[in-house]
Amino acid sequence: MQRVFITGVGMISSIGRNVNETFSSLKALNSGISELTLLETIHKNLILAAEIKLTDEELFQLAGIKPQKGFTRTTLLGIIAAKEAVQCSRLNDISNRRVGLISATSVGGMDKTEKVYFNLLNGKSDFIYASTHDCADSTIKIAEVLKIRGHISTTSTACSASANSIMVGMRMVQNGLLDKVIVGGTDSLTKFTLNGFNSLMILSKEKCKPFDDQRDGISLGEGAGYLVLESEEVVLKEMKNILCELKGYGNACDAYHQTATSPEGDGPYLAMNNALLSSNLSNKDIDYINAHGTGTTNNDLSECKAMERLFDCKIPPFSSTKGYTGHCLGASGAIEAVISSLAITNKIIFPNLNFKHKMSEVDFSPTLELKGNVEIKNVLSNSFGFGGNNTTLILSRC
Repeated sequence: MQRVFITGVGMISSIGRNVNETFSSLKALNSGISELTLLETIHKNLILAAEIKLTDEELFQLAGIKPQKGFTRTTLLGIIAAKEAVQCSRLNDISNRRVGLISATSVGGMDKTEKVYFNLLNGKSDFIYASTHDCADSTIKIAEVLKIRGHISTTSTACSASANSIMVGMRMVQNGLLDKVIVGGTDSLTKFTLNGFNSLMILSKEKCKPFDDQRDGISLGEGAGYLVLESEEVVLKEMKNILCELKGYGNACDAYHQTATSPEGDGPYLAMNNALLSSNLSNKDIDYINAHGTGTTNNDLSECKAMERLFDCKIPPFSSTKGYTGHCLGASGAIEAVISSLAITNKIIFPNLNFKHKMSEVDFSPTLELKGNVEIKNVLSNSFGFGGNNTTLILSRC
């Protein structure tokens, strides 16, 4: 099978409008979690979130699109990040190659469609956004902007969605179905998701504290991340610049609970182990783990138990970067894959923010200091979603 390389990355989140801004924020240990200023909600002064401090009008400008109806915030974020990934990859002429787009989202167009009902109550019949509710709407519009007419598909598997998009894209390139593919995901903040997670009582009123013994929930975020994957044959023929290699993947569903992973981390363990098997690597080859680390009691303990089993208690340096970006739901896997690629190319391990107390159930803790000049050959990146859908990616230095 073909080897698969990452030749371009793009992202937007609360800590940066592009990859360079994101990298600067990560190095400066800047968190994007703060008080809500744009999302209209009764929880505005009660719950913190990683909100991108740009209006929709400003996002249109950043995306290079004339303001118009029918474009949701989710779509605009996706266009911005996907365009950056394409520009980074210098993917200019796609007419002579089999190029695809596999995009993920959990929220879809809710940021607009959740307003339709209230508009009707107020006598406004604005149905133009009804069709944007579907998750595929953002994918279609991103494809139109990028002029992609090949394979186009949408993934919606909760918080593992964009990691699964990357996995599917890798498999299609490996098996010669595509030469190049843009993969990733996008999600915006909405009242529906904020209220939904709040009803589950897993939203923190402070900045999330992944892997801390006193963790009390997640901090929601919004953003988008995309990567360009290309086959070894095409990369060599076109003499492309390579950021790193997408080495392996693993997916497993423990189906333990609707919203929680199994206490012993069965699903996360299987996903990580399968990723090692598919990449022909051993547990000793992993130099850094970009953990899922949401800051909830169940998730963090489950992930720690899985890491403990997989690495035989000799855990590599690990951290959750959700203390920076918040939990961007369907986009989180791709955002963290971009961050993992930055760790490899810049030889940096980003620390776990807001950590103070070691978890009582385990004998290890996340990395707490920025570590530079570190030889990172292989990064393992975890993304776990509701329903027990767990996905692990392995990115490697070339």
